[in-house]
This record gives sequence, structure tokens and C-alpha cells, in this order.
Amino acid sequence: MRSLDIGALGMQAQSTNVDVTSHNIANMTTTGYKRQRAEFQDLLYQDLRRAGSPSSDTGTIVPTGVQVGLGVKTAAIGRYMGQGTLTLTENELDIAIQGRGYLQIDLPSGETAYTRDGTLKLDANGALVTKDGFAVQPGITVPNNATSVTINTNGEVYAEIDGQVALSNLGQIQLATFINPAGLDALGDNLYLETEASGQANTGAPGDVGYGTVQQGYLESSNVNVVQEITNLIKAQRAYEMNSKSISTTDEMMSAVSNLR
Repeated sequence: MRSLDIGALGMQAQSTNVDVTSHNIANMTTTGYKRQRAEFQDLLYQDLRRAGSPSSDTGTIVPTGVQVGLGVKTAAIGRYMGQGTLTLTENELDIAIQGRGYLQIDLPSGETAYTRDGTLKLDANGALVTKDGFAVQPGITVPNNATSVTINTNGEVYAEIDGQVALSNLGQIQLATFINPAGLDALGDNLYLETEASGQANTGAPGDVGYGTVQQGYLESSNVNVVQEITNLIKAQRAYEMNSKSISTTDEMMSAVSNLR
């Protein structure tokens, strides 16, 4: 019976659904995390009687036909790039992106990665780096004698230098945008890589048309809605149980046939 395979495929699909939902819940407090959702497609159909085929020699045709589906498959795991809420940290090196855009990060491999995690630090040379010590593009270095750092909404970085009245302009943070940010390749560690699906990165200053702004002293929380994720878990669990029930029912039917005398 087809229902054994169909039920098994349904259980596999819902298992993937639970995996994705659990991953979202696990990252509900991850800075800049964007929630994911499993998306499914039905499989091929077997035509037992094709719609539109002749049903007589007078030209009448079958109006609907008989098609039997073969189950379900995981088509994609989409990433939803909606804005997360901004959380006040009051750390002068923390920045949140409000709107479109990603920080550009230099990886040790020479590749450029992209992130929404604005938890920045200073390395031993005073350069702005991520929590893992990867440099932020374009490179900005804070002098040793700086007493404070100010980052405005346009990404311009200023330092108050001991003994100087005027603030010193250290440079400007640039943002990268993509035509399809959902197509970025997630590396983990809150980093993404450009792909053919995402399109090439377009860079610009925060506040320019099409780019978000930078908020100093804030971090962007994940956009995970916990209530929605728990609801998805319940739905996935019930769907898994129903697919399991279809296998049990098929087994009972086969057992009844085998016991015929």
C-alpha cells in the first residue's frame, strides 16, 4: 500500500519541521538571529485515470480523472529577515542596524562575511572587531588616548581625545544590502556569506536611500516570536501523530487481509 510510504514521508517532513522550530527557539536570545520556517511541496502524482481523456467514441471526456499523490518533501527552509527589537545596552561599542543592511566582516580566509550582530570590541591595536576578533570593514582604529567613542546614525565614528576640544573623525561604518537576503549562506557565529541566490552586495553609508541607520548603545534581538514557535511545535506534533496513525491504520488493514481464511 502506498499509504505506508506516504505516512513515513509525512513523519520525516514533520521531524524536519520540529528541528527548524526548535532551532528558532534555541536562538530566541541570539543577537540579530532571523527565524526560519520549513516549507513543503507535494510529490509526484500517479494518474490512474487521466483528466481529459476520452470516455467514449462520441467525444465525451473524463472531467476530473483519478490522481493519487505520493507524499510530501521538504522544498526549502526559508529565512525571514524582519526587524528584531532593539535592546538598550549602553555599551558605546554596541550598534544595532535599524532597517536594511549588514556589517561587513573580514574572515581569516580572506572572504567577506556579513552580520547583523553589532557586538563590537577593540583589539590590541584599537581596531573595531567582532567577538571572534574579525575586523569590521572598512577598518576603523580608535587611538589609545581616546576617552570615549561616539557613533552617529549615519555610521560616522568619532573619538574624544584627551586634551583636544574637537572630536576626531575616525571613519564611517559601511553597510551592505542584497536583493535577496534570504539567499545568504549562514555560516554560524551570526555570519553569512554571499551566494548567487542572494546577489552581489551593494554597499553604502547608513541612512542613504535603501540602507538602514545605526543606533549606538543598542543591539538587535532575534525576530523569533516564541508564542508562534510553540504553536508551530504543537501543529507539527499533531501532524506527526496523524501520519503515524495512517501507518498504524494501514498495518491493521494489511493484517486483516492476511488473516482472511
